[in-house]
Amino acid sequence: MSDSDYKADSIQVLEGLEAVRKRPGMYLGDPHDGSALHHCIWEVVDNAVDEHLAGYCDAVEIVLQKDGSVTIVDHGRGIPVGEHSEFGISAAEVIMTKLHAGGKFDNSSYKVSGGLHGVGVSAVNAVSEWLKMTIQRDGKLYEQTYARGEPQGRLEEVGVSESTGTAITFKPDLEIFTTVTEFDYDILNTRLRETAFLNAGLKITIVDQRGKSAEIVEHQYDGGISEFVKQLNERRNPIHGEVVYIKGMREIEDGEIHVELALQWSDAYNEVIQCYTNIIRNRDGGTHLSGLRSALTGSLNRYAKSRNLLKNVDKLSGDDVREGIAVVISIKHPDPSFSSQTKDKLVSNEVAGIVESIVNEKLGEHFEENPSIAKLVIDKAVLASKAREAARKARDLTRRKGVLEGGGLPGKLADCQSRKPEECEIYIVEGDSAGGSAKTGRDRRTQAILPLRGKILNVERQLRNQAKVYQNNEIQTMIKALGAGVGNPPELAEGEESLAESETFFNVEKLRYGKIIIMTDADVDGAHIRTLILTFMWRFMRPAIASGNVFIAQPPLYMVTRGRTSKYAYTDSERDVIIAEFLSDKPDAKIGIQRYKGLGEMNPDQLWTTTMDPEKRTLLKVTANDFADDGETSALFETLMGDDVPDRRAFIERHAAEADVDV
Repeated sequence: MSDSDYKADSIQVLEGLEAVRKRPGMYLGDPHDGSALHHCIWEVVDNAVDEHLAGYCDAVEIVLQKDGSVTIVDHGRGIPVGEHSEFGISAAEVIMTKLHAGGKFDNSSYKVSGGLHGVGVSAVNAVSEWLKMTIQRDGKLYEQTYARGEPQGRLEEVGVSESTGTAITFKPDLEIFTTVTEFDYDILNTRLRETAFLNAGLKITIVDQRGKSAEIVEHQYDGGISEFVKQLNERRNPIHGEVVYIKGMREIEDGEIHVELALQWSDAYNEVIQCYTNIIRNRDGGTHLSGLRSALTGSLNRYAKSRNLLKNVDKLSGDDVREGIAVVISIKHPDPSFSSQTKDKLVSNEVAGIVESIVNEKLGEHFEENPSIAKLVIDKAVLASKAREAARKARDLTRRKGVLEGGGLPGKLADCQSRKPEECEIYIVEGDSAGGSAKTGRDRRTQAILPLRGKILNVERQLRNQAKVYQNNEIQTMIKALGAGVGNPPELAEGEESLAESETFFNVEKLRYGKIIIMTDADVDGAHIRTLILTFMWRFMRPAIASGNVFIAQPPLYMVTRGRTSKYAYTDSERDVIIAEFLSDKPDAKIGIQRYKGLGEMNPDQLWTTTMDPEKRTLLKVTANDFADDGETSALFETLMGDDVPDRRAFIERHAAEADVDV
């Protein structure tokens, strides 16, 4: 492709800019949780990266300004500036004002692209309070400004330039972005670092000018995705030194699909798989992930059987072969299809078979050439299979015991009278003292109380020995009381079958209670017990969290008393407001403050009024940004509750200023 192929009439329009401001979520993601705000930057950066993929850009710079605006500069060819034959305005203005306008709908200007030049940029323009576009092209410098998507004049030539490229500066419109209004440096840095890994040699610079002094970070990785995988395994112990690198291409009707991946197994329990299409992260995976999973399962089973390495295991499951693996898979597709505008999931059907074919071929060759690595990987998978089978038997035994022992309800459970899950709730409380107050103060018709004795097992450190988890008395008590089984269903590739019966896993539809409420003391020990329970639920009852069934009770921290009048405070600031209120009309009044360290310090009536009465209480619903085994939430549990002490210490030091700890 030559530079002359990318001109004004290369820009095609599929439809005009519609009500992006009215429904920004359709184009950029949720405008309230920060995803759409940051997606604005991704759209502009992705277009800059497309110039790199086309061979015209070696550096991108992102500058965060004090006024809340951001500038993205690329050193590509510069957006075309000539007059568009159909619209009678500059091609640059077409790109900025017409949705689905760009030079990427055929292969003459770009072979592959992540964004579609103009699809996202015009949407960004629409949701910006103002936007300034600067173009360096053909020895000249051009500028144009916009306000909430409307051009404030035509594209003007304002000078000369010896360079080429495009700079987009925009300030998000706070009429649209009302909740999260500032760019998060950590989110930007993580994504831009990934982008640099996926584009070997591309230099990406982040300049944050919002502080007292500018913070500048550069990302440039000549090792590409192999270096990326090494970083993913930085805190894990790889079982083989060399990162396996695979590359392949298949022709399709519209062009070529290029597949590139790097992988390495470690002694960790969880898998980490990151998927990309045309440099864009697909957080929900898609057809490339399905093809990869199928290929890994098939390749390892075929090799293991041919070398007689299975050792009393009939077949390795997908979970077995992926245990501890770190993979980055990146495909280039001339015309990819996604499940939504945010491109979180690839749905191009032809990709699964292509990825599976290439990985089967190349991984098989690698194992033939490196039998020692193959044996290490298969031995690990065999151990994982045996551990999983032992866990299944223990899980099944727990389930059968629950059936045989009087319906499976533990003796310490004070059950509710109703049998309708949608109106029932169970309080998991800390200790017999709090349990006694809760049992007396509850609404017996709909509220059940399950007291636990002491701290339950930290399951994060027993993921390789799950039989020990199922043998723990307090965990058995929770499993029986909830009545929905235990164990997260495996994540399967498309067409992959689980080797375990579905009935042995947790089934949210069988929950005996619509709400599972964790109620612990408001001190450090209570927080620790709450975290241990949440860790167990994440690792063994995750669908309950995903379905919104898990909550955390909010008991008061203080009772503030003046005379016979008492009010409850749930935070220090609420306490101070109540004190000021009590003193406002009687400055010399005697104020009593009781700090509740334990639930047992409250009598049943107080516990009901402050924490359990559905009309007055406050509950926090437990949610997560992702629910995958290789997601950020799982990684956080691994950091906080796992065996890696230095990793946990680093996390605590990094976030110490955010903690409000009452010891």
